[in-house]
Amino acid sequence: MIDFHVHQPAAAAYGPAEYLAAMDELGIDVSVVFTYEGLLRPSAAANDSLAAWVAPAPGRLVAFATVDPRDPGAGDEIERCVREHGMRGIKLHPWLQGFSAHTPGLDDVCSVAGALGIPILFHDGTPPFSTPLQLAALARRHPITRIVLGHGGLHDLWREAIEAVLTTPNVHLCMSGTPGYAMRAIVARCPLDRLLFGTDAGLRPEPLQRYAVLRVRQLGELGLDDDQREAILVTNPRRLLAA
Repeated sequence: MIDFHVHQPAAAAYGPAEYLAAMDELGIDVSVVFTYEGLLRPSAAANDSLAAWVAPAPGRLVAFATVDPRDPGAGDEIERCVREHGMRGIKLHPWLQGFSAHTPGLDDVCSVAGALGIPILFHDGTPPFSTPLQLAALARRHPITRIVLGHGGLHDLWREAIEAVLTTPNVHLCMSGTPGYAMRAIVARCPLDRLLFGTDAGLRPEPLQRYAVLRVRQLGELGLDDDQREAILVTNPRRLLAA
């Protein structure tokens, strides 16, 4: 199982060894990890801290870089993170970082990601800047860049997230924080090869977080067949991380 939505714990609440033990308990083989503090204050130092955090387990912890798309050096920082740290994607949070899908620098970030063959995972499901169809419009401007809706629209915009996937072939959907009834609709309506799963772990000070346990249990209650589980939990995330 690959968990496509995990945060590095703030203020070093626990280390990678403790989190790997939590992953084992949940049956998670690989976690895609983003900075959290760096979303509030994007910097090279935040990316370096994340790289150091995942370094003890390169086969199980995969890092995604974070940048401020309004920074003229954002593209160079992405390339540095990929070249020096082996990072395999980008995480952006328009709501926390305060930019829209039409921020000019975002086109440069998408172009760099497309050229490098790495995905960009966005927080989505929160107006005014993080709605799925806004991000789908961005994806249509950059058809070779793979865009991931990091929360599948959350509780209010999951229907919009489905439409984003159905209308935009380079948009993928990560079910993370999406309610169970919405997850069932997403699996029923969306192309199977563009679905992912994530726990959103890392936002609490303990490594094994109750809401992450509940999300794994929620996934088990969907009644997925073997092909669906393999696609959502293994094949699809591996393909996105294969750059």
